[in-house]
Amino acid sequence: MAQELSLKRKRILDFITSFTEEKGYAPSVRDIVRACGINSTSVAQYHINVLERDGFIRRTREVSRSITLTGGAAGPRKSIPVLGTIAAGEPIPVPREDTWSAGPVESLDLSALTGGGFENVYALKVKGASLIEDLISDGDIVVMQPAAAARDGDTVAVWLKDRQEVTLKKIHHEPDRVCLSPANSSMQPIYCRPEDVEIQGKVIAVIRKLTG
Repeated sequence: MAQELSLKRKRILDFITSFTEEKGYAPSVRDIVRACGINSTSVAQYHINVLERDGFIRRTREVSRSITLTGGAAGPRKSIPVLGTIAAGEPIPVPREDTWSAGPVESLDLSALTGGGFENVYALKVKGASLIEDLISDGDIVVMQPAAAARDGDTVAVWLKDRQEVTLKKIHHEPDRVCLSPANSSMQPIYCRPEDVEIQGKVIAVIRKLTG
């Protein structure tokens, strides 16, 4: 596919590749603008859209720095971003205006996981013990797949709009409310109006914290 690339898009793709290999996570649009001598973010976004359309990259528009190389031009992505901390206990305030996932704080090498059919994933560190009966403990890392909907029983990251807080819980839909339930018999569920619940993603894997 490389011969089909314009010089500008080849430069962008080469930069995404080198940046991701060096940093462990994808560049932002502004990183691409600065590094590739592009006049504006809108022009950069146009070229990124073409690269995505032509199959050179994948991305999740709801997640910052989510560009993933497909392997068609530069090999598979080898790491995923850790975007912060999420509460498995009492909800914690959203650190940003719209979501908590503004940019990676570190990255994880999960080649085996991402090579197994999972795409556009990211990770969050768990704070709290509300899911210990599902073997998700304080300090563990959950690997998330972006999702706007979930089935009953899924473990999801939820933005509670009325509280401006996020939490990690098992979701159950009831006729006139949503139940966000812990997997910890000593804790109580959270009941919300459906319009106050926005699902941000669902757990697809857990990386356990190792202790001495």
